[in-house]
Amino acid sequence: MRHLRHAPVLAAVLFASSAIHAQETIKIGLVQPLTGSVAYNGNADVNGSKLAVEERNKAGGVLGRKIELVIEDGQCKPANSVNAAEKLIQKDKVVALSGAFCSSATAAIMPVAERYKMPLITGVSSKADLTEKGNKYFFRAAETDALLSRAFAKILANDLKLKNVAYVGVNDDWGRGGVEEFSRDLSAAGVKTAAKEYFDHGTTDFYTLLTKLRASNADAIFVAAETQDGSILVKQIKELGLKTKVFGVGSWATADFIQLAGPAAEGIYAAVPYASTMTNPRNQAFVKNYSARYNEQPGKYGNAGYNALNILMDAIQRAGSTDAEKIRTALAGTDYDAPNGKYRFTDKGQAYGFSLALVQIQDKTPKVVSSASIDEPK
Repeated sequence: MRHLRHAPVLAAVLFASSAIHAQETIKIGLVQPLTGSVAYNGNADVNGSKLAVEERNKAGGVLGRKIELVIEDGQCKPANSVNAAEKLIQKDKVVALSGAFCSSATAAIMPVAERYKMPLITGVSSKADLTEKGNKYFFRAAETDALLSRAFAKILANDLKLKNVAYVGVNDDWGRGGVEEFSRDLSAAGVKTAAKEYFDHGTTDFYTLLTKLRASNADAIFVAAETQDGSILVKQIKELGLKTKVFGVGSWATADFIQLAGPAAEGIYAAVPYASTMTNPRNQAFVKNYSARYNEQPGKYGNAGYNALNILMDAIQRAGSTDAEKIRTALAGTDYDAPNGKYRFTDKGQAYGFSLALVQIQDKTPKVVSSASIDEPK
């Protein structure tokens, strides 16, 4: 009889314990540049990531639990990003990581993820060799500079009637990689190289560099830059009265860039993995929700964060567990329908199947002038 008398109490304790467990969140770590010269873009990634989590939690979460996004500022600096990743893994006990925007920062945290056997995804970092390092915990839900160049270099050469191009890039892995990829493929299309110049993150005076480019007699300038640096650069191109065509890679098709650059943004061409003007139903719904949440249309980095978090959350759900190895295995089997197409991964962790766009800024809007899709590598 004593056992029966205590049974209701035991049942209540077990029920309470089960309820507490059900309320525990699943933590995902996010490393992005929240301060510094790339902060506009890092915060856009955060916004997209938050929207994905909010939508998922509203729909019931993952494995019956809420997702908690734990965010750290890596400043696009390797050392800062490593410290952020270590904190998220050791202190916050995240089950997966997204980040860290700049290719050099992502390259720095890749060994950390590998050491802790922690699934890591980037929706941004595009330096081609990141997926050639044999890190089985790393997945890239983004294009590479090489893929963008291969898709659009010949179109740019023909449509813009390029003859002699000067190349300008931020002095980091991504900027140098973009310059090298596009200069190689444009040269193969018969376009001469007038000059190659690099600048540091946070540069505010481009006049000396632009004076050199004017003397080179280039008929176009390729630029690899993000929002803050790029908007200052194109405004100074206009102030100097340079009539050269401008095209490139980076944040050109984002609302922040268009607003900061003002009239100087008009006419610029950009090779991007996403534009808010893509017309498929999935993107139209995403644009509606993002605009309602943040009072602006999404750009490539808002979309990148949204995709990366959805891919991670889908993987955890399919894994049926927060075990790192099970999540990693589930990530390898990704088949995600994104606003810009379908995402799957190669054996090396490189995404394919999604769309790329060549846009031109017209009336403050990124108009798609050409598109391509990334096929599975042979």
